Amino acid sequence: MAHFAEVDENNIVQRVIVISKENLDSGNWGSPNSWIQTSYNTQGGKHYDQDGAEDSGVALRYNYAGSGYTYDEVRDAFISPKPYPSWTLAEATCQWESPVAYPSDDKFYTWDEEITNWVEVVP
Repeated sequence: MAHFAEVDENNIVQRVIVISKENLDSGNWGSPNSWIQTSYNTQGGKHYDQDGAEDSGVALRYNYAGSGYTYDEVRDAFISPKPYPSWTLAEATCQWESPVAYPSDDKFYTWDEEITNWVEVVP
């Protein structure tokens, strides 16, 4: 069994299912070209074990696919929707990065696009 993402004609992920390759190839799931394998253990171009530690497994397509993600054929990567206009795609991870680094002071922050900076969440 493996995870496969169904992509539409614009390479937008419609859904992700767990299925054997044999069942997927049976023809009951539409065109085999619309299904692309994804790895639940892949994030940012790295593979992680069940405990969340990076391991030597194969990182498949940079990120685990999700509904609304785009499959980039050139990069062979699943990329999440862009969260904010000011964020840019990091080529090494195929993940979105803010123009200002997230603070490292153990407080909670939310992104404010109007001021393009992190704002502390005060309970």
